[in-house]
Amino acid sequence: MIKIRKSNERGQASHGWLNSQHTFSFADYFDPASMGFSVLRVINEDSIDGGSGFGTHGHQDMEIISYVKDGALEHRDSMENSTIISPGEIQRMSAGTGVGHSEFNHFKDRKTNFLQIWIMPEKKGIKPSYEQKSVTGLLEKKPFVQVASPKGSSEMISVNQDVNIFVGKSNAEGNFLFEADAKRKIWIQLISGGLNINGQHLDKGDGAAITETVKLDLQWEKNSEFLLFDMPA
Repeated sequence: MIKIRKSNERGQASHGWLNSQHTFSFADYFDPASMGFSVLRVINEDSIDGGSGFGTHGHQDMEIISYVKDGALEHRDSMENSTIISPGEIQRMSAGTGVGHSEFNHFKDRKTNFLQIWIMPEKKGIKPSYEQKSVTGLLEKKPFVQVASPKGSSEMISVNQDVNIFVGKSNAEGNFLFEADAKRKIWIQLISGGLNINGQHLDKGDGAAITETVKLDLQWEKNSEFLLFDMPA
């Protein structure tokens, strides 16, 4: 079963320096029918003006993942990490027992657009940790790659949850047959371009909740980019 959540159905928030679109209930946007999917709690598509950002704030017991579409995101936290996240990189911060952090647009004269993703952890009360990896090399070899898993590797980040994350990105048309477990849940978020899933079409910003499906025939258009989350039921 595939249920599409259209881009224009998402919650909208505008704060002058920040425009955000919420796939699931977040902050002042509340929809009891959209509280998350499996362990996926938040997907916010954020656009931050130059020189602006989120001041220092705290989190606890959440896996927070940032994926930059364009621009660059400057990150600082109470674990003494100070980094810049650029397109082609994926970042994970496990908040665990508690962490403070800030995120700012690294550029003063243009916007930074990124996806902020929250995943509910498998274990609470763990020691906070941080990880950031470039996936550019993987995507140069093939257009659909795994970028996160519970254990991680030299090429992908680890996540404190039974979740596998994949990135699809290509300048050319292409396709991939994803073999799913019918007992698990899949979420696909289309960042740009167009994507067909078993014949159902997604436009930019659309998401798809997939259950009880074994084979996913993914067919993308030119200049498409998307994330696929493989999660427990």
